[in-house]
Amino acid sequence: MGVQQLRDELLVQSLREGNIAAYEEIYQRYWYKLYGIAFNQTGVREEAEELVQEVFLSLWNRRAEVLIKHLDLYLTIAIKNQVYDFIKSQITYRKYQEYLIIQEIKQHYGTDEIVNFAELSEAVEKVLSRLPEKSAEVFRRSRFENQSVREIAQGLNLSEKAVEYHITKSLKFLKENLKAFHSTN
Repeated sequence: MGVQQLRDELLVQSLREGNIAAYEEIYQRYWYKLYGIAFNQTGVREEAEELVQEVFLSLWNRRAEVLIKHLDLYLTIAIKNQVYDFIKSQITYRKYQEYLIIQEIKQHYGTDEIVNFAELSEAVEKVLSRLPEKSAEVFRRSRFENQSVREIAQGLNLSEKAVEYHITKSLKFLKENLKAFHSTN
């Protein structure tokens, strides 16, 4: 009987004994399921593939020491743990990047400049709040979220011309309403 016909319990037993064919069969049976879980959580194909590879590498490296009663459950929990660790490391990395940016700002800008920037940001928000809701949303997506005209059009179900109109209108409105701020600072 080939490994393809073996139940998971027998595959695990063969895996513990170092049977490479059993390992390959487990890989074939579960790779796509684990990839689906990882991709669903990360949204990035390359990251999902790498996380699945980590799970299978760990399975092989620890085959003799780990007692697996339910292979499907074991692999599902293993990929979820890999995804969790990956996301946690990404959050930590982003927090570190934010910290570096704040330190950079503190080193290069004096307190007056930071206060002026904060005041300008507040003034921009006040002006944006006076714009029609759609124009303000388009402007925020364009300038603060760095979305392209096409992305904004698709996201808000507008034509690209309408998005360009809202951006132009918003910029003109901001320019007119922030003249007073510019002359005082």
